Amino acid sequence: MTDTDKRVALHLPDPVESALAFNRYGVAAGEAPASPVVISVPHAGRFYPATLLAQSRVPPSVLRRLEDRHVDVLVTGLIGYGHQVLVARAARALIDLNRDEREIDPAMVRDLPHGTPLSASAKLRGGLGLFPRRLHGANELWRRPFDWQELHARITDYHAPYHETLEAMMRRARDAFGYAILIDLHSMPPLTVIPPDVAPQIVLGDAFGRSASPRLIARAAELIEGHGLKVAQNNPYPGNYLIGRHGRPNWNMHAMQVEVDRSLYLDAALDRLGPGVRALQSLLVELAGALADEWPTPDFAQAAE
Repeated sequence: MTDTDKRVALHLPDPVESALAFNRYGVAAGEAPASPVVISVPHAGRFYPATLLAQSRVPPSVLRRLEDRHVDVLVTGLIGYGHQVLVARAARALIDLNRDEREIDPAMVRDLPHGTPLSASAKLRGGLGLFPRRLHGANELWRRPFDWQELHARITDYHAPYHETLEAMMRRARDAFGYAILIDLHSMPPLTVIPPDVAPQIVLGDAFGRSASPRLIARAAELIEGHGLKVAQNNPYPGNYLIGRHGRPNWNMHAMQVEVDRSLYLDAALDRLGPGVRALQSLLVELAGALADEWPTPDFAQAAE
């Protein structure tokens, strides 16, 4: 599959396609940061290689249940404000960029080299490792295990360069401003709680305080609640591998996961874009600006005692 084939296969909405530069593993904007804020969208990719679909036991509509459906459209307004943006092209069914590259179910692999380091996790045991295996209501997704050479190529072609690019973006922002703030954007199905009117519509995750300053999480929650939306912190989504890898507060690199209820921007079927898109685009622009302003620049003048 050539890079041109990948560009054609993905079918990003026109506003995203025109605003972002193409490369083999993702789309990116903002080479010279005008802001300390970096945005990552790892689960909105819609590239499904023909070879992957041929090995699927389920129709493509089931594989698409793994996507953070169209959440990438929400970041288009951020690009014009100088924020660095990275959006995955690969579908989550192909590889999950929010998992450690060792989070592999050995039952999914043929000819796994002896001594290959693997890592167990609750997500992996639930079927949602680096290479998703099962979905609720769909059982096994694949007809047979994959060759190790194919899976290793996915890591090399998609996982490694995505995270290397994201790390470079974070370092550029920190070098320019003295600190970097990553917003790792995801979407979630509407949460079911009792009573339903208290269900959070946006969940902020900082790995229970490990990946970002509490000051930034508090500012984000305050701003979102000011728009009349219900916010939760770390429950039920505290964040996963991506913010754990790139959020290093001791190095002035902060990372928070932002989960958005899909009913806020999709239609009633949670499939196509709905009337709430523009409001959420504006909210994310405001959120990024508020977080950027929350932290002082390196030459911030300290008040005299």
